[in-house]
Parts: sequence; C-alpha cells; structure tokens
Amino acid sequence: MTNAQANTSSQSPASTEDLARIVAEADTGGRMPRSRPAQIVLFVVPLLWALFQLWYASPLPFQLRFGVFNATEARAIHLAFALFLTFAAFPATKNSPRDYIPWYEWGLGLIAAGCSAYIFVFQGELARRPGLPTMLDIGVAIVGMLMLLEAARRSLGLALPIVGILFLCYAFFGPYLPDLFAHRGASIPRAATQYWLTSEGVFGVALGVSTAFVFLFVLFGSLLEKAGAGNYFIKVAFAMLGHFRGGPAKAAVLGSAATGLISGSSVANVVTTGTFTIPLMKRVGYPPVKAGAIEVSASVNGQIMPPVMGAAAFLIAEYVGIPYSEVVKHAIVPALLTYIALFYVVDIEARRHNLKGLERKQHRSNLMSAALFGMTAAGFVIFCWLVGVALGWTRELFGTAATWGVALGSALLYLVLLAIRSRFPDLAEDDPNNPDLVLPDTLKVAPTGIHYILPVFILVWCLMVEQLSPGLSAFYGICALMVLVVTQKPLIALFRGQTKVFGELKSGVHDLLDGLVTGSRNMIGIGIATAAAGIVVGTVALTGVGLVMTEIVISVSGGNLLIMLLMTALICMVLGLGMPTTANYVVVATLIAPVIVDVASLNGLAVALVAVHLYVFYFGLMADVTPPVGLASFAASAISRADPVRTGVQAFRYEMRTAILPLIFIFNHQLLLIGVTSWWGLALTVTMSLIGMLMFVSVTQQIFISRSRIWETAILLLACFMLFVPGQFMDRILPGTLDAPAGDIVTLAEQVPENGFLTVEVSGFSVTGDEYQRVVRLPMGAEADGAARLSNAGVQITEFAGQVQVLNVRFRSQAERLGINIGDNVERVLVANPERPPQELVFIPALLLITAVAMLQWRRREWDQPGMPRKRTVPA
Repeated sequence: MTNAQANTSSQSPASTEDLARIVAEADTGGRMPRSRPAQIVLFVVPLLWALFQLWYASPLPFQLRFGVFNATEARAIHLAFALFLTFAAFPATKNSPRDYIPWYEWGLGLIAAGCSAYIFVFQGELARRPGLPTMLDIGVAIVGMLMLLEAARRSLGLALPIVGILFLCYAFFGPYLPDLFAHRGASIPRAATQYWLTSEGVFGVALGVSTAFVFLFVLFGSLLEKAGAGNYFIKVAFAMLGHFRGGPAKAAVLGSAATGLISGSSVANVVTTGTFTIPLMKRVGYPPVKAGAIEVSASVNGQIMPPVMGAAAFLIAEYVGIPYSEVVKHAIVPALLTYIALFYVVDIEARRHNLKGLERKQHRSNLMSAALFGMTAAGFVIFCWLVGVALGWTRELFGTAATWGVALGSALLYLVLLAIRSRFPDLAEDDPNNPDLVLPDTLKVAPTGIHYILPVFILVWCLMVEQLSPGLSAFYGICALMVLVVTQKPLIALFRGQTKVFGELKSGVHDLLDGLVTGSRNMIGIGIATAAAGIVVGTVALTGVGLVMTEIVISVSGGNLLIMLLMTALICMVLGLGMPTTANYVVVATLIAPVIVDVASLNGLAVALVAVHLYVFYFGLMADVTPPVGLASFAASAISRADPVRTGVQAFRYEMRTAILPLIFIFNHQLLLIGVTSWWGLALTVTMSLIGMLMFVSVTQQIFISRSRIWETAILLLACFMLFVPGQFMDRILPGTLDAPAGDIVTLAEQVPENGFLTVEVSGFSVTGDEYQRVVRLPMGAEADGAARLSNAGVQITEFAGQVQVLNVRFRSQAERLGINIGDNVERVLVANPERPPQELVFIPALLLITAVAMLQWRRREWDQPGMPRKRTVPA
C-alpha cells in the first residue's frame, strides 16, 4: 500500500488540501517543503527538465549545430532528472517529513542522478570498451540499480521493485534453478553491462519512448489544463447533460472523457472532475459508493482515450513497429464504445433509483432542446469534415506555403475566438454543495473555450499532414499552447477594454511556468516506471526467460487460446494490483505478448500484433480500480466519503464492459478498424458493436427495458456475442478462408488492398528441434508490387526445389515479431472464401433476438420497473 492510500480516510470529509495531497503522493510527490531554498530547487529543477525536453524535441539543435544529444545521452539526462526529483519530492516512508527535505535525501538524489549522468559523461569511453567494464563502471551500475529500485518503491509502491528484484535474482541464480528455469547465470560485470551500461536494459526502448514522446504529450496536457481546458470541459459537460435523468453522473462521464484527452493520470482525472461531480451525483440521489465508482470508471477509461492513453500509445507504437497515428486509429473505436456504454450504465442506475436531473436556468421546450442538440452535433460533424478536407487539399494546393498559411490562419482564428470569448463572463468555480446551484446555459458556456481546440488542431496537422514525428508534432503543439497560455488573459482584457493588460500578461507567464513545472513533476513516476521496467526487458534478453514463459503458458493452457488469454488477463490484473499501467504494460508486453502471438498462430488464428498489445494494456488498466490498492478508488472514496474497497468493487463491476473488449478484438479485428475498407463498413461495424456493448451492459446490470429474467439474460448474451464476433458464428457454416498455393504468395501480396493483411502459414523447427506450424497476418501497407510489400513487412522469400522458403527476416520487423524465422517454409496462403456469405448476415438473427426480448420486457414494464416493488400479477 502506498503512502497515498495509507493516509486516506474514507470516512471523513476530504478537503481541497487532502485531495491535492492524494494527487501529489500518487503523481508528483507528497513533499511540500516550507523553506525557500527547497521550494526554489523543486521549481527550478522540473523547469530545467521541461526546457531540456523541449530543446531535445525541437529542430533548433540541428539548425544551430549546438546542443545535439543522441538517444543514449538524452535518456541518461531524462532519468537523472527523474531520479533526483524522486528523492527530493517523494518521502521515503509515511512517517518521513513532508515539510522539509532532509539532508540525506539531497545526497541520495545527487548520487542517483550522478549514476545516470555517468552514462552521458562517459559515453565515449563506454563505447570504446564494450563488454569490458571497469571497476568504476560496475560500481556505478550497482549503485544506480539500487537507487532506481528505491526510487520505484517511493514513487510507485512495492510491486515493481519486487518484480525487478525477482528478475535480478533469476539472472544471477540461473544455475541453481530447476531444469526448466535453469540457465548459465550472469556474472556481476555481465549484468552491470546488460542492465546499466548499454541500451538493452534500464536505458532501453521503454525509457527511450518516455524521453522522446511521452514527456511532451504529458507536458501538452499539463499546459492545456493550466490554460483552463479542464474546467471548461467539466462546465460544458455539466451544462449539456446536467438536466437529464442522473445528469451529474452523465456529466462526469463526458467530462472525464474530455479530460482523458489531455491527461494520462486516472487519479488526477478523479480529483479534477470528481471534486465537482461526485457531490452532485450524491445530491441527486446516487449512493456514495456508486457515485465514486462511476467517477472511477469514467476517469480510468481516460487512459484508453487517444491521444495520450496513459503514455502507453507511444510504447505500443514502438513495440509493435507501427506509426503512432495507427495506434490512435486502432484505439479510438473501443474507447468510444466503452464511454457510450458507461452512459448507459449511468442511465440504468438512474432508472433503478428513480433519479432526476438538476434545474436549468433557461427552460426550453423539448423540441428546441432537440434542435439545439442536433445543430451542435451537425456543427461538430461539419467542423470535422472541414478539417478533414483542409488536411487533405491544403498541402496539395499550396505546397510548402501551406504550413505558413495554416499558422497564419490559426493565429487569426485565435484572435477571432478570443474576441468572442471576451463577450462572455469568466467561468467561475461552482460549489457543488450549494443548494441554489442550477445548470448554466450551454449557449453561454460553450463559446468560452473553443480556442482550446487550436493547439490540438496544430498537433493533428503536424502528425497527419506534415507527417512529422510524434515528438516534433508535440513540440509545435506545445509552442502554440505556450503562446495561448501567456496571451489569452491579456488579449481578453484588451478586447474588454480593461487596463490591467500587463498584470494579466504577468499572470499568463506565471501560468506557463507553473504548467511546465507541473508537467515535469507528473512525469516523475512515468520516467521511473519505464526505467525500472527495463530490468525485466534486460533479463529477458540476458537469460531467454521469454521462451520459458512460452513453454509454461502453453503447457498450463494445454495450447488452448481462450484459456491462455484468460491466464494473461489474470496475470495483468495481478501485476496491476500494485504496478502503474505503464510499467505493467511494459512487463507483460515483454513476457506475455509474444506468447499470445505464438499460441494463436499455433491454433491457426492469425492475430494482429496491435490487438495483442492493446489486450495486455486494457487489462493492466485495472491497476487503478481493483481493490485493495486501486489508487483511483481511494481518491474517489475520499471525495464521496464511502468505503474505498466497496467503491473499487463497484467500479470493477462497471469496468466489466471494458474488460470484455480485449477478448472481442482478439477475435474480431474490425473493432480496431483492421480490414474495414469503406465508410459503409465502418458505420456498420461501429453500430453493431455499439448495440452489442449496450446489450452486454444490460446483461451485467440485469436490466434491459425492465428486469431481465435468467433466460432473457442468456438470450441477450448470445445476441451480443453474435454482434461482436459474427465471423466466429459464420465459420460454423462455411470457412472464411481457402488455401492458395505458397508459390502464389508474391502475386497474392500484390492483390491485397492498401493497408490490408496477407495471411500465410509457415512451418519450421524451434531452437529445441521441435517442429511447428503457425499462421500469421503480415501487414502489406501501401500498394506496390508483391515482393516490395513483403519486404516492407520484413520478410524476403525465395523458391527452391519447389518449396517457398523465408530467405531473410528484417530485425525488429513485423515478420520477426510475429515469429517468422529465417529458413521457415511457406506452406500455404489463406485467401478469402468467395462462396462464403457475408459475416454481417449474422447481425440479422442477433437483432431479432434482441427485439424479441425487448417486446417481452416492454409488456411488463409498468409493473416491473427498476426501483419499484415487484408484483407477481399484472393489475387488471
């Protein structure tokens, strides 16, 4: 149990200071020193960290030919900042002082930072003697590892350090382990080199992603929050939905979804939105446990909402080997489905407790309200369409001048939006316990923050049109956001004709500095988590334990894919009991994701890599929900004054709708927009998946139109799976694929649609001499000739003596990650069966089953409504 949990009382009111402490101890460090020198250090060091990251991401070092850092140097500096701030900001124990920094903490912080900076200072010498560490190298590595484990314990709890220590023991004591686990073992010089002195351990891929991408997007979210976007999202959601049945809970869902766009912390999401929404939910009649659980479920799902996704989107892109924009595309539909389903959960609870919404100032007719909602939705769709058109033709029409045109247009639009904003009053912080609180007018709230969209637009422009790297795109988005934070207040004052322009400018500069510092402190835990997770990655590379895990899981599951998937989910949830989502993902993705690919391919199921990695990521989300250590549940219970364990259990029940999604998109990749080639197909996939998700919620809540009987629940469950995985049902009638000769692989690769997949079966021999056959899906990417598309997927083939063989597999390519090896034989190519009826026909009987249950429940709705006494007979 972490300090934040130990110090949280669920039975007493939580003040603003208490909530700030919970967030601090979970994300930024719970130490708030009173001495001026310590305050200056905890302000200047994070500020320098943010400035360094901006400098590293910018093109200025290359243009000025000054201050250019390679990846290893940047990772060492990144970790040095994180280590120093951990010892300075995070107390060692719950009894350690919070109001000052002891002298030994300064010393530990400097030693830890020095061990990381050693890689930066002596990189040249280390490169000239690879694998031959000196005694000083070994000493620095040992001390650095100890400091890293202690930093992980302080900032993340005990789970990750324990996992790291177990893997270190496995590396050293290999010769003394049973046969299955035995290996040669590692000497201290070899381990020091592996874990600390190369990029195969602590300073590996995970820390590199944290350095290059994650920091910038976390900083972007922090600045957007400091600009006022978080409060704006909450107020708009409250104004739009507060008058509906259970309105405050629906506002909490929408507000958390919007906040999740800019935040990677579920605890911060809970406190940001929950401080306002949880008291309102209790006020309209939600029990405290359910009020807190709804906020927890909404806030935790913010981590699956692109673009930040709790920092995992960038790790997934790196591990899978696809562009970041592809990860966002694959993740968007499941994220939207789970939030829409949560709206349904909230509505069911409102029906169950017979709840009402809050009173509005402006009373409009239902027709007028529907018209305004339709106009808002239509305006949003038109805006997205215009943006899409602009993204499509501006570059072609204006060429290189398009960049400057977009910049100038954004600046002019920014001034226009601020001029409109100045005509409306500032958004005040409302008291949710005020008995006279009524809903604000949406038309007066919505125009006050439209300018917050502009930095997001610039970020998307850089990613999609300019096709810049995620780091450089985030840099330009942050630059635009920095201008917004500094100038919005003085420009609004200027448009209002006020004289306090200079004072507002000073306030904007203060907000900018505060946002940079907060963003850096939010990154402490993520930086430490990615570094500590590198211990697991280093051990896998050093000992080959990944193969052992494969044998164990296959043996225990009997080679059954479904059992193995459930085992993986259990492993993710157990690790998630005390490990943050980012570290949990790195560990499980390193150990278990390759196992899923192997078992699936051995079962004849070709699984896309991104589906596997999203699978382990989704189940790792339960870290912040599941009792007894769910931080988000503790934060919500501090606000709702409910029992944190009961809050966590109820939140987990709500999160069952999220837990079902990974199992679905493993078997139906269309949910990840893989294989969807038309707008009609997209609309059908999303619509049917949404209906299936709503039916699954009805099953878990045992309510549809009225209370569901057991056999009605069974019918709805069958219907929802027919909607989720129609291909599995259609395969029982006719197989979805036919065999094509392996010799046609080049021709068939050329015929695959753009960004489609080629399914092939390969055979070969493992390192132990066992023969295997596996089915894999190779991404074909853009249209080209077949050989080039296969090469882009990472595989080169040749035909020899009538057998198609794998001639070469590119390092870290999709083919390598899918388990294809040099020398494998291509046995066959699987092509779509032209005689098989469209799998979408399964939707018809599924919808008929749902309609039948709806008609039966509609007939008894008047005497079997949720929240009303159940009667045995229908009144005459």
